[in-house]
Amino acid sequence: METMELRLETSGRQVVDLTGELVRFCAGRGAGLAHAFCPHATAALVLMELGAGSEQDLLAWIELHLPRDDSYHHRHGSRGHGADHLLPAVFGASVLVPVRAGRPGLGTWQSLALLDTNRDNNVRTVRLSFLPG
Repeated sequence: METMELRLETSGRQVVDLTGELVRFCAGRGAGLAHAFCPHATAALVLMELGAGSEQDLLAWIELHLPRDDSYHHRHGSRGHGADHLLPAVFGASVLVPVRAGRPGLGTWQSLALLDTNRDNNVRTVRLSFLPG
């Protein structure tokens, strides 16, 4: 298994496109599985269409269902930080993508993105692993 670690500075970006990094990581590796893992309690990974308003729709959905208010038992950090801790439970901390001929088998409009609404931490790590098949 081959692994690479990405260090990301989100600087307030809540949806960070990682598709290019995934494509570069898979290049020349043949067939197998690419695994992306986010080792944070307040961030998640998603496969979704990016652009054309999709990010804003996702963030609006999160605000509706995980509002940044004081209704959470987990209350340290900025207001509504408890919602950040629910992101990995709702969206997931990892994604598995098939790889064929060194290219991720994403659908036409699919992209890999880091979802990070946490205002208290701007540095994130994502681990990419390749399992040959």
